[in-house]
Amino acid sequence: EISCSLVGSEMCIRDSSGSLLLASSMMVSCAGDYLDTAPTSSVGSVDAFATTENAAMVINGIAQAMCYQQFAFSQGYCGENQIKTVFGEYPSQNFVYNMFAPGWAPIFNGEYYTQKSTTYCAYPWYYYYTLISNANSVIMNIDGAEGPETDKAFIKAQALTYRAYAYTQLMEFYTYRWSDTQNGTTNGVVLRLDESTGEMPLSTVMECYNQIYQDCKDAISLYTQSGKDRESGKVWLPNLNVAYAVYARAALNRQDYQTALDNAKLARANYPLMSNAEYKSGFCKPTSEWIFGSYGDGTENMWYWTFGTQFGCNGYYANNTEYGAGAIDRTLTDKIPDNDVRKSLFLTTDKFPGFDWTDENVLNQTYAYFGTVKDSKPVTTTEIWKAVNAYVTSMTPSGLTEAYQSGYYYLGGQLKFWVFDTPGVSYLCHIRSSEMLLIEAEANYFLHNEPAAQEALIELNATSGRNPEYTCNKTGEELFQEIVDYRGLELWGEGFNWYDYKRWNKDIVRVGIPDGGNVHAATATTVTATGHNNWTWEIPEAETNYNPGINKPQEK
Repeated sequence: EISCSLVGSEMCIRDSSGSLLLASSMMVSCAGDYLDTAPTSSVGSVDAFATTENAAMVINGIAQAMCYQQFAFSQGYCGENQIKTVFGEYPSQNFVYNMFAPGWAPIFNGEYYTQKSTTYCAYPWYYYYTLISNANSVIMNIDGAEGPETDKAFIKAQALTYRAYAYTQLMEFYTYRWSDTQNGTTNGVVLRLDESTGEMPLSTVMECYNQIYQDCKDAISLYTQSGKDRESGKVWLPNLNVAYAVYARAALNRQDYQTALDNAKLARANYPLMSNAEYKSGFCKPTSEWIFGSYGDGTENMWYWTFGTQFGCNGYYANNTEYGAGAIDRTLTDKIPDNDVRKSLFLTTDKFPGFDWTDENVLNQTYAYFGTVKDSKPVTTTEIWKAVNAYVTSMTPSGLTEAYQSGYYYLGGQLKFWVFDTPGVSYLCHIRSSEMLLIEAEANYFLHNEPAAQEALIELNATSGRNPEYTCNKTGEELFQEIVDYRGLELWGEGFNWYDYKRWNKDIVRVGIPDGGNVHAATATTVTATGHNNWTWEIPEAETNYNPGINKPQEK
């Protein structure tokens, strides 16, 4: 799995995957009326841009590619499914997956960033350039399509939004954090903006961010010019709010805090924070605050490679194996008041006050090496298991099957992500209003407007009802840590935490079970922010072999 190369493969990286030949693998024919409502890749490449109706299908195909099996790779490489987990959560501070920890420790501990021949190194590059390739084809051809000018403007805006999103993600993986780029003068990525496939050198980090900014600005202008919006409920398609959100993310990474603040506010307009009832409904279907996500239904079921199969607490893994569905770091939840609705979605010790969780005998019998609670253990553990089982049953959302039917529970185990069909069918969220509000808090903090940062946290935590008693009068480093903690809690499991710690230049410190944490010994370690190539993935060997221009300086 970890030594597979793209070289010589039909899906070989085509100098930033820029070729429509690669894109054509997504534009295949299929049938069914569901194509009107679900993401699809149903259009032949020859006719893809003959009409705006066909071009809209290409946009729908890009949406599908964000949650679709890329067959050049091994099992589970399904777009954002894999990006969020293996790349965004496994190596993070707050995600605990003890049963996988011994075998996956090199990924959790950030030891693969320079392994250029591995699929781990290659996958984000391949995947995001696939999105870029198809977006470029739309951008280059839509003006000649037959159809209303308003439709052309809207479709081009969507393609520009996808391209900006994909390049923003590539910058996260394959370039240094902004503070290490010497004001953007270090190497960025291959900035391909057309359908060419020849040699091309790397652009600088600043040039890449300038292009992302321009794509977002152009998309915003075209959305406004078109006067159109996506159909209600189709969160898998980009719209004006998504463009603002991508702009805000890119600006935050770029440490351009005023731009991040301005666009985050615009991004969450008309997407109010979800209620507590919605928060506990399973994160498997869109709510009021979902700005962007991926379609999920039995008609486009990825079976055992969906996010929900492995990370739904009532998905296949949790209900049929001992693996669980991921847990939250105990050192984070210990900081959060017990009355917070988000804390209710994790199996934390405050929910079981009848047991002395500081007692070494209880801890050893209950959590042992992996931190599990299982009915087959001694009487003390059996009583704990019964209490945990009763709580899990009580938290089952209406209409969904019960979680963790295998009987395995973990300290910190999550009840956040559920599925509504087997083995793991659910929608997948990419951008929420809560994230935008947290961007506002962080941007205001670094703009030295601490009262505004405090207000953003109060809106997120108290005004929303997540914790009506929440107040914030912290300042300085304590205020920043408050932002760190609540960003970790609010967005847990959604694929942000590794990016955040990289951006903040902040060490990851995981505490093991013997020391009062809940992390397996294999991953209970400190991962320094300045170690492991500054958390920067090397450009894949398959790409540098194909595109020797990467190793050449830019022509000025």
